[in-house]
Amino acid sequence: MSEAEFGARALRLQGPILVLGASGFIGANLLRQLRAHRADVVGTSSTAGAWRLEGLPGEAVIVGDLLIEQSLVALLDAVRPRTVFNCLAYGAYSFQTDSALIYRTNLDLTARLVEELGRRGVHRYVHAGSSSEYGDDAAGPSEDQTLHPNSHYAVSKGAAAGLLYYAGRKLGFPGVNLRLYSIYGPYEDSSRLVPTVVLKALAGEQSHYVEPTVSRDFLFVDDACAAFVDAANNLTEAHYGDSYNIGSGVQTTIGAFAATCTELFALPGAPQFDMPSRRWDVAHWFANPARARDELGWSARIGLREGLERMARWCRALAEPDRYVKSSKKFGRDETWSVSAIIACYKDGQAIPVMHRRLTETFDKLNIGYEIIFVNDNSPDDCEEVIRAISARDRHVIGISHARNFGSQSAFRSGMEIAGKNACVLLDGDLQDPPELIEQFVEQWRAGFDVVYGRRVKREAPWHMAIAYKLFYLIFQRFSYIPIPRDAGDFSLMDQRVVRCLLGFPERDLFIRGVRAFVGFRQTGVDYVRPERMFGVTTNNLWKNIGWAKKGLLSFSNTPLNMLTAAGFSLFGLSLVLGLSYLVSSLLFPNAAPRGFTSLVLMVIFFGSINILAVSIIGEYIAKIFEEVKRRPHFVRRNFIRDGEVRAATEARRDGLAREL
Repeated sequence: MSEAEFGARALRLQGPILVLGASGFIGANLLRQLRAHRADVVGTSSTAGAWRLEGLPGEAVIVGDLLIEQSLVALLDAVRPRTVFNCLAYGAYSFQTDSALIYRTNLDLTARLVEELGRRGVHRYVHAGSSSEYGDDAAGPSEDQTLHPNSHYAVSKGAAAGLLYYAGRKLGFPGVNLRLYSIYGPYEDSSRLVPTVVLKALAGEQSHYVEPTVSRDFLFVDDACAAFVDAANNLTEAHYGDSYNIGSGVQTTIGAFAATCTELFALPGAPQFDMPSRRWDVAHWFANPARARDELGWSARIGLREGLERMARWCRALAEPDRYVKSSKKFGRDETWSVSAIIACYKDGQAIPVMHRRLTETFDKLNIGYEIIFVNDNSPDDCEEVIRAISARDRHVIGISHARNFGSQSAFRSGMEIAGKNACVLLDGDLQDPPELIEQFVEQWRAGFDVVYGRRVKREAPWHMAIAYKLFYLIFQRFSYIPIPRDAGDFSLMDQRVVRCLLGFPERDLFIRGVRAFVGFRQTGVDYVRPERMFGVTTNNLWKNIGWAKKGLLSFSNTPLNMLTAAGFSLFGLSLVLGLSYLVSSLLFPNAAPRGFTSLVLMVIFFGSINILAVSIIGEYIAKIFEEVKRRPHFVRRNFIRDGEVRAATEARRDGLAREL
């Protein structure tokens, strides 16, 4: 199809036009080609700055996570599309293995789209299905053939096709499902067959292939884009909900493909057929596009040789070929070193958006899997609403609200209980724990340390408080019966093995920095300067700091009791010496013996003070025992927050949300 012919057909579409998943390979090509002929076309991307969309005007792309219902509704309200091309998909690549995300993206989102678009009276909905729906029977099948899926991806796409059939036939929804075969062309993921072969061919190198008898149906992306436009223009009510095979109909063996590449690029030597097949691959995978030709007026126009030449021209024009290679989804976020950031929030409503932005930037820089868990410890400000609003835009964000203020230690434990990544990072919500330090934490974690804690080499605080903190850590280190790092607070990264150990501690009055040292494992510190709060004033005061000091000393030191024992023995010895001295004085020097009660009064006051102090210290330990034996819960959750929705904790448990979290 010529550019002019495509433009004429594109102008027939009812607008506005919405391309969902425009940051993907097919979506990017479709958006770019449509935008070349009309301005009322908008595409979506889950992330800002998607490389496939560079150069497009800002109004052409809307960034948002459509798996969050509020984002989807807001998008449809803003665009009010008449024609929708859905190119969203997950699971087509061998390294996309999250089955829950496969079904959520390919099936659940399709169901919500059908519901929302049906209610809004959309004119046409064209769905990017997959030839994978046929599973083990993908060799020239007709569209009414029974599906035999052989992967989660195949199941999810086949189920979506069934959903569209029901909506079209029974509900009159104007949708169609296009079962795409082996699409290739510009902007394709660099790890796929055609880009890999072309890039190597341009470097004068042969490629490696699977068995030469395996066959595929190669379709250039421009033909696929034309199929979307033709389906939207030519779909009739009698065929609402139908599926159509979109392929060239040419069965090309891998051997023939390799021979074409060898000839076209004048490659030396012979191709190597030594690559293993994927576990869901079938020997022959090609289309029967007769129905698409007869009912939609579409057929492939670009042959394999011409398509490879076009792909080669595009690759030669790349300003940064290495960047294209590294853009592959196979280089996606590293889940081996994934992190759950747990933030204890109290009066931190202003700081939470800043914390979210800085954490996101840090994790994006590290390119690791992550989740952000904000724990609202019954803050009197708008923390819960701020967390809810952020979670409506970012699926990585989870919120918990406590029924009352249980303290930061309980907040951290509450977050650790639902954390799903391979390590946890604990941060205070006031931004005194700089999120950027996580980069150094992860570096040390990768180096083999199980615990990496922040060590405060300096505090931006009043001089008297800085001295008091230093003095406490010095005394705590001397008194504790286990080595506890000096100037190390809760800000730390802990491997999931350490987290599991901490969650196994039954004590209620938890002192995390102490039990973190108690469990052992390999630990190291990272120095940093602790800044002042960015917003508001500190919620700490003298009595709270004294309480923290008592918590630490009573949890990890028997020294106060040992001091009482030593004082008891010492004073008992002193009393014997004094008693003997008085006895000797009265016998040898009767007139020199004291005549008043001064000495007696002083001794009574001294011993009385010692007794009161002893009873107080023993009482502190008894009070701690009293709290522990009651076995009350560490905290009570009021709400869970996710995807912009606040749900009661009891309701979330009943519906399985807590398990999902």
